[in-house]
Amino acid sequence: MGSPLEQFEVVVLGTAKLGTTVVYGTNVSLYLLLLTVLIISIFRGSLYNAKLVPTRSQLIVEEYFKFVRSIVKEQAANEGLKFLPLFFTTFTFILFSNFLGLLPLSATITAHLSITAFLALSFNLFFFFYGLSLHGLKFFNLFLPKGSPLILLPIIFIIEIISYSLRTISLSVRLFANMMAGHTLLHILASFIFVSSSLWIIPFILVIAVTLLEIGIAFLQAYVFLVLLCIYFNEAVHPVH
Repeated sequence: MGSPLEQFEVVVLGTAKLGTTVVYGTNVSLYLLLLTVLIISIFRGSLYNAKLVPTRSQLIVEEYFKFVRSIVKEQAANEGLKFLPLFFTTFTFILFSNFLGLLPLSATITAHLSITAFLALSFNLFFFFYGLSLHGLKFFNLFLPKGSPLILLPIIFIIEIISYSLRTISLSVRLFANMMAGHTLLHILASFIFVSSSLWIIPFILVIAVTLLEIGIAFLQAYVFLVLLCIYFNEAVHPVH
């Protein structure tokens, strides 16, 4: 068995030239393409010729949509519903990516820090400029807690700015670290099955237990990511500390 971290390596599968630009096709881009096709196929297949009395697949998709909508409405109110397609797509992408990584011989896209960091940075920049466009300079009230002593306001403002900037790191690392740690543990336990001759049943049971745990974590991490996005969005819309 190779290193447990080999499953997270980016492997170049091929290259193509577009003028003077060289485009690299990697295993990550391949899985992104497969994930996109999978998500579109599931939703299109379930909602194609949707009926007033829904079929089982249509009902599942509708309940799934209602679940995501309820989270957005609860955490970001009606303002968040304006961007429901964006939140819904992000949650679906993370959830399906997490579950796809549990399949044998597959890769976990959300276990790559570049992917999670891109998502977190994009959303935080969007929230910042959206809040700024709504409130102008009043948006910076978010970084000035009410009732703070006047003499401490400059220090508090700097600390709040740093804390706000660190959201990108906390969002991206939380998702990346949980996915990488769980899948690495699964890889290590699975390797014990092949190297253990008589006690293989113990790591086999552990693999099943950890797999069930990872299924829960895969959903939980997507849920937490969405909730935090909605909370940060709500702060941008209502910048009152």
